[in-house]
Amino acid sequence: MFFVYILYSRMHDRIYIGMTENSELRLSQHNLGQNQSTKAYLPWIMVYNEQFETRIQAREKEIKFKTSSGRRFIRKNYLLNS
Repeated sequence: MFFVYILYSRMHDRIYIGMTENSELRLSQHNLGQNQSTKAYLPWIMVYNEQFETRIQAREKEIKFKTSSGRRFIRKNYLLNS
């Protein structure tokens, strides 16, 4: 199983979109500063997490979210008070 997840840093108003096989472990790694691209924006909360059967399906969803229209959709539908 693969997961597409969206993290949000309320303090910095930043969105991070990723794919993993273990979303809870991945969130923990982000919040421990183990990811170079996210450690400057701690803390992170998970605002979206979707499971997929294959890596290809998950990657397609991740790519959609990483477009400008995907990011607008995320802000409109998954972020409160942003």
